[in-house]
Amino acid sequence: MAELSTLARPYARAAFEFAANADDLATWSKQLATAAVVANADNMVKVLTSPSLTSAQQATHFLEVCGDELTANAQNFIKVLADNKRLPLLPTISALFEEFKANREKSVEVEVATAFELDAAIQEKLATALSGKLERDVNVQTVIDKNLLGGVVVRAADVVIDGSVRGRLNKLAEAMNS
Repeated sequence: MAELSTLARPYARAAFEFAANADDLATWSKQLATAAVVANADNMVKVLTSPSLTSAQQATHFLEVCGDELTANAQNFIKVLADNKRLPLLPTISALFEEFKANREKSVEVEVATAFELDAAIQEKLATALSGKLERDVNVQTVIDKNLLGGVVVRAADVVIDGSVRGRLNKLAEAMNS
């Protein structure tokens, strides 16, 4: 996965900088998400991996499927990706673009895994606390994990906060054994 990110990052950065300079992040975000879905479609994967098609033919097929969903600039971006044999990277490019966008907007998607459903008041308190700790606007999404005994596990980008009972017991065991 790291290799895909390494290959996709320059393209995602270029698209992000272009969109940011044009003050059009939302449109580019939508277009890249659409292109990522198209690139993952089974029929399109066959087109993109076909050795009998030239880069221009792959780009033409791709753009025909996207139809009017892409602006002229986004179509040019797709053509550049095709010329460099990077169309299969579109899902990764889209994900990286969203990370750049979130960093610019000072927001972060946070996944909170719990053993049971959290009510709205607790979710709001948690979002407020995480917002202060992460210094960003926080969008909380909860997931029920029946493997947890209690507590929560918070994942925000590369930050993991393990407040689960199992995590605390593991820390206690480590402390006692050392």
